Amino acid sequence: MSITILWYHWLILGLLLMLGEMLVPSFTLFWFGLAALAVSVLLLAVPELGLTPQLLVWAGASIVFTVLWFKFFKPTMTDKTRAGISKEAVVGETGIVIRVPQDEVRGTVRFPIPLLGSDEWEFICRQECRVGDRVEVLDVSGNTLIVQPRN
Repeated sequence: MSITILWYHWLILGLLLMLGEMLVPSFTLFWFGLAALAVSVLLLAVPELGLTPQLLVWAGASIVFTVLWFKFFKPTMTDKTRAGISKEAVVGETGIVIRVPQDEVRGTVRFPIPLLGSDEWEFICRQECRVGDRVEVLDVSGNTLIVQPRN
């Protein structure tokens, strides 16, 4: 008994694997599906290809696509903000005062990189500070940073 797998079988398998990525968000099933699509295209070009070479091409292409993803593409997609990180990651960071606190209005400090998703934050400072002063984050109180001037 011989099994004949046609090009559209690989196409369907590839599409199902790629759709399965929505259920398993690890971004690995996608590459197995893409490899199946590659085998489908190969079978369109070489329809007499046997099952064993088809499986070998699928396995090889899956490995190559997965390695390429983790080695070259994924590292370039890292999130450079600090959104979602705890306040411990913010404490000790230094920013520059762009608006000083006056009466009931809080001051604003700007950081060179976004902290917890924003590069500008309102702040409270127990000591006097001026525009352009460098301040260091001591704590976070709700949506406001507690800072002190940095010497």
